[in-house]
Amino acid sequence: MHFTPVLRSEALKVRTLRPLYGTLLAVFAVTTAFSALAGASDTSEPDFDPLFTALSGVWPGQIAAIAFGAMVVSSEYHGNGIRLSLAAVPQRGRWFAAKLVVVAVPALAVGLLTACAAVFAARVGLGEAAGGLTAGEQARGVVGCGIYFVLMALLAAGLTALFRSGTATLSTLIPFILIVSFVIGDAAGGITDFLPDKAGQVVLYETYDGTLGPWTGLAVTALWTTAALLAGVWRLRSRDA
Repeated sequence: MHFTPVLRSEALKVRTLRPLYGTLLAVFAVTTAFSALAGASDTSEPDFDPLFTALSGVWPGQIAAIAFGAMVVSSEYHGNGIRLSLAAVPQRGRWFAAKLVVVAVPALAVGLLTACAAVFAARVGLGEAAGGLTAGEQARGVVGCGIYFVLMALLAAGLTALFRSGTATLSTLIPFILIVSFVIGDAAGGITDFLPDKAGQVVLYETYDGTLGPWTGLAVTALWTTAALLAGVWRLRSRDA
């Protein structure tokens, strides 16, 4: 079977799974709402960064992006639907590639739209405090935010293929981000700069002093995502449906 009909069938699956619309809506609503609230915060703090403040809603919003990536893949394992999918498309790599495309494209579209809305909502509250942001910095933040959402959704998709369970993915990835990265991060030192979320979020800052820059940080996140996807492909090919 050629890739185009496989992609079309996977896109049809996504369009018919209504809970997936809820996760994408949550990405937009949560990120924009938290960024708008951050825009009304105190701007006199010494570490105030207007670009990160405008995009700070990404931190809770990424949980919805992770849920989207996990749900797209985990839906195949409900009722052994994976057997029907692989019977129709015996080339497992081709099937998984199509699955990843239907994760990445909506995540990117919603991520870019969300980033634009978040920056606009936060700037209304920030007022003159955001006046120093250049168009290039805002464009970098918006594009970087969209790419970051895609990478986190694909990371979840890869782990779900590895674990064969969306619940296991969410139970692993979300506590990792909320506890290991956020709570332990400052105490653990510079090594946490290379964690997938910490590295990717560097692109959301106007100024950055760490080891990684905006695009090298996203590259580190991409490496984590690639590793998860390769692990998912290995599990998919090495185990019977």
